[in-house]
Amino acid sequence: MAGEMAQQPDVLRRLLTEGAPAIRETARAIAARRPRFVLLTARGTSDHAALYAKYLLEIELGKPCGLTSMSTTTAYAATPDLTDVLVITVSQSGGSPDLLASTRAAREAGAITLAVTNNPSSPLAAASEFHIDVLAGPEQALPATKTYTAELLALYLLVQGLRDTDGTAAAALPELAERILQRRAEITTLAARYRFAERMVLTSRGYGYPTAKEAALKLMETSYIPALSYSGADLLHGPLAMVDNISPVIAIVTDGKGGQALQPVLDRLRDRGADLMVVGPKPQVDAASAGFALATEGVPENLQPILEIIPLQMLAHEITLARGQDPDAPRALAKVTETS
Repeated sequence: MAGEMAQQPDVLRRLLTEGAPAIRETARAIAARRPRFVLLTARGTSDHAALYAKYLLEIELGKPCGLTSMSTTTAYAATPDLTDVLVITVSQSGGSPDLLASTRAAREAGAITLAVTNNPSSPLAAASEFHIDVLAGPEQALPATKTYTAELLALYLLVQGLRDTDGTAAAALPELAERILQRRAEITTLAARYRFAERMVLTSRGYGYPTAKEAALKLMETSYIPALSYSGADLLHGPLAMVDNISPVIAIVTDGKGGQALQPVLDRLRDRGADLMVVGPKPQVDAASAGFALATEGVPENLQPILEIIPLQMLAHEITLARGQDPDAPRALAKVTETS
């Protein structure tokens, strides 16, 4: 896991140089078909990448966009009319049976199908009309790290291509990712703070919300800490009642409208005496809180999730080590999860 986290700057560079032209051509071909709206299909870590794409597509393209309930076709044999609908299936391996079955059903129902995978030879890539390779290279660790950030960047480049823009705003990401990875000492200190946590809550709004969900998954699958993720708005609708000064809360605060929308939630958390950690460009650390400051100057809000998740991947790794567990051998997990 540590080795693959360290590869992320190189993966991002490769995607920007070698992958971007092919993604742009794919985007042009899809845009020429003028899809009515978009459905996103994924599981696990890739589901969080798909959620990020949902924000991009709705905000940047104004396209109605939804997350697929695969069981409607795989279990209930529903046959929706997907004529002129773009169905994007995101999967590191491209090998899960339900993703494959759902994609085949979508194509038969008239959809424009696009697979985003780390395996161009996968059954999912073969079943889809279009394919984007995220070029992350072999990923051996069970917790996905480099494939997640690669999926985010690939989806960003896809949306920029659909808009007929070049995505040059992403050029700074590899160097900024390298700087984050060099700050392990800070992460080790934070891990000591949370070593004995019995549960954790993660929250954000807007583009940062997928980061909260992915970070919660990383904590659960590596350190086995029950980690609950909520939109900041949803946190106020009931779950805030469980927050106290014992259970840590991690807030991902993007520099932009999502971060602004989260500020009232942070105020409520501080009023409740929460053990708060803030990840973002302006962490506002005090005696009762911790933070990890991200250098995001010049990076638009819609690209910040690619940087935000890296210190949280590192935190999950370091907490797991501090608890005497092996992040490379999480119990009950397989690299390719076969659901149907």
